[in-house]
Amino acid sequence: MAEKDDYLADVLVDLGLITAEQLAKARTEAEASNVGLVDLLLANKVIKPSDVIQAKAAQFGAEVIQLSGMKIPDEVIAIIPRHLARKYRVIPVFKDEGKIAVATSDPSDLNTIDTLNHLLNAEIDLRVASENDIEAALNKYYGGATTGGGGGQGVMDKAVQELTESEVAVPVGALDDAGETVDADAPLIRLVNQIITDAFKMRASDIHLEPMSKRFRLRYRIDGVMQEMKSPPKRLQPSVIARLKIQSNMSISEHRIPQDGRIQSKVGNKLIDLRVSCLPTSHGESIVMRILDKEGLRLGLPELGFFTDDQQKFERLIALPDGILLVTGPTGSGKTTTLYSCLHFINRPDRKIITVEDPVEYILAGINQVQVNEPVGLNFAAALRSILRQAPNVVMIGEIRDVETATIAINASLTGHLVFSTLHTNDAPSAVTRLVDIGVKPFLVASSTRCLMAQRLVRKVCKKCGAPFTPPENELRALGMTPEVLQGATAMKGRGCPDCSGTGCRGRMGIFEIFVIDDEARKLIYDQAPVSVLRARAREMGMRTLREDGIRKVLAGITTAEEVIRATVGDEA
Repeated sequence: MAEKDDYLADVLVDLGLITAEQLAKARTEAEASNVGLVDLLLANKVIKPSDVIQAKAAQFGAEVIQLSGMKIPDEVIAIIPRHLARKYRVIPVFKDEGKIAVATSDPSDLNTIDTLNHLLNAEIDLRVASENDIEAALNKYYGGATTGGGGGQGVMDKAVQELTESEVAVPVGALDDAGETVDADAPLIRLVNQIITDAFKMRASDIHLEPMSKRFRLRYRIDGVMQEMKSPPKRLQPSVIARLKIQSNMSISEHRIPQDGRIQSKVGNKLIDLRVSCLPTSHGESIVMRILDKEGLRLGLPELGFFTDDQQKFERLIALPDGILLVTGPTGSGKTTTLYSCLHFINRPDRKIITVEDPVEYILAGINQVQVNEPVGLNFAAALRSILRQAPNVVMIGEIRDVETATIAINASLTGHLVFSTLHTNDAPSAVTRLVDIGVKPFLVASSTRCLMAQRLVRKVCKKCGAPFTPPENELRALGMTPEVLQGATAMKGRGCPDCSGTGCRGRMGIFEIFVIDDEARKLIYDQAPVSVLRARAREMGMRTLREDGIRKVLAGITTAEEVIRATVGDEA
């Protein structure tokens, strides 16, 4: 090892990454303390981990590669089986004219290179990546590490292998009429269960099984971003879809119309619900499963992403005895989670809280939740009329969709109820226009509305691999920032690690635009002032735009400029 370090240290000098004087001093210290030379250089911050990777690559005439920014095709990943990739800590990158490019963190391990050369019967073209990059890629393309030979991608691979070795995929008839399988250990059942288990363990919000012309694509949405996984073979498509349809209580004989259902599944000791949607497409039925983890829903307001000043303002608003608070934003912007957090915050034994939702996604203790049922006439308006006779203090409406629902909600707020709901608008002031457009009288909107809040979700910088980072000039320009603004700030960006699957981001948080309605704003609403005038009034009162709130969180090192630009592309700078 000492000899290896000496060679590597000499390469560092040749590359100009350290001076000969620094090396001589480090050698003396290493001999005196009996510490590895390269380890000592790293500990003293004379060199960075990236310098070591560069030196290793130069030592063996290889190229440095960043795996985190690559999308490696399934057919390339399939070149090296999972057990070999994990055993030798290597990732196939591409294949070209009989050569296979392979990434490793230790190019000096010639035994591994020779073994792969022999096993794959091809010339190995070496690439060098960091150990973190290799680990993240192994988890991404081959599934998480397993113990005892079971679980994770190994279970899925084994199930696929058993099915592939069969003459025919497991037929639909292997599943009984009650929706239960005749053999819970059958390869098909294990395959489907593992798809769900892996998604849950990777913190996916939903699972997409999409029939393509020549493949059956599997994708997970993680932190709001779609990530492609290793897909099941195309020939298993009918069997996998049939299995999921039976579990969801859908008709397996119906292939022409969309269907919806639910699955309850156990992952470890946790019980999770999946809301399942089946949609006929040109290449077969597409399945999307939304994962609803009842225990995993974090309901504290700080977890939503409020800074202290906004949180105090919002807590004061949701503690009011009456009025309407509307949360606005597109689908998938976290509106429902925000409403649940509000209810959790004000849920006390002396308050009666009733919700009307479509669907009821999470069961909240101590709260009466009503499920909309359109076929029997129980829509939002009908449910709202009935629940007002139950004398609630607080009412939450999943979404205001029509004038009838809006009018009943507003009347409820004017008669002493606190009402929470959502609207699909791009910013907070536009909610006023939307209510008037659907038919609500402006004076009713003006007198009942307490607060309008718009929100978006941005990914958070991974805490384990986040490092100080200066956003490029084009991103600063897009956000209307100058380099001087970054002075004294702690902008961060994740480098990619196994904990975040190499993405540099883990988890999401909200950015908010809070418009508190005062007397002046009420007068403007009553006079049907345009949105631009309402927005100007809101800014006068100190409202930060979505982008401005995002910039605060970039400067605090919580998210990145790139994320804020993506989430607020339609916002004013």
